Amino acid sequence: MVQRKTSVASSVIPQVRPQRVQFGRRKRVGIYGGTFNPIHNAHLLVADQAGKALCLDRVLFMPDYQPPHVDHKSAIAAEDRVNMIRLAIADNSFFGLELDEINRKGVSYTYDTIKRLKNRHPDTDFYFIIGGDMVDYLPKWHKIGALAKMVQFVGVRRPKANNISKYPVIWVDVPQVDFSSTDIRKRIEDGRSIRYLVPSAVEDYIEEHHLYYDKH
Repeated sequence: MVQRKTSVASSVIPQVRPQRVQFGRRKRVGIYGGTFNPIHNAHLLVADQAGKALCLDRVLFMPDYQPPHVDHKSAIAAEDRVNMIRLAIADNSFFGLELDEINRKGVSYTYDTIKRLKNRHPDTDFYFIIGGDMVDYLPKWHKIGALAKMVQFVGVRRPKANNISKYPVIWVDVPQVDFSSTDIRKRIEDGRSIRYLVPSAVEDYIEEHHLYYDKH
């Protein structure tokens, strides 16, 4: 008996290789603003701890040109402050530098800055990192109502701050380090050591350029 071959070609469904669909993920970038006069190890600690706690892609240090809330006469030249930030973050790819306010000059209003950054980077969500003491001053910030809708504030809890706000704030805890740029400037004026308070490259830069040695 002859067996008839049955064709199965018509019943075979061709296998379609699944295609990977790529959905664009919005970038999550932290902005850490300040005068950084000078930048010190507590700044680096806050940026790293807050950025990693919120799973941000990067944290950008953004030095201001002329802050609206402090005596700008006490700040050294922007060029020196920027150079010290570059030295401080050189060994950490998680950190970056944003020079919008330095290049724009004039009074550095955060509202204007964030508006420009969002226009330049429409695919990015920005997280503005500030200390709890600065959160207390948010009601006095320029166009704060509009600003609070444009950026997510990240508040670093501080022992002497209220650590509450009527504005949307994500609160984070970081190890407490009790020194500031003001303390460092005073130590330099008094001839005391700032080793381990600032990165060694920043300490060398201050000494080489003889910064903060003269009392203001």
